[in-house]
Amino acid sequence: MGRKAAVGTTDPTGQIASKLKALYSSVEQEPIPDTFLDLLEKLDQAERLGKISD
Repeated sequence: MGRKAAVGTTDPTGQIASKLKALYSSVEQEPIPDTFLDLLEKLDQAERLGKISD
């Protein structure tokens, strides 16, 4: 049979989930660093060049 939480307490799993969602949401709002965008562009260029020479 399932266990019920005592009256007046909150679910620890729910608290963890809520805090993780808040953390991930804040990370999604952060801008992508220019150096990372530059690296992605270089990788795209290398991939395009590799496909042309195949």
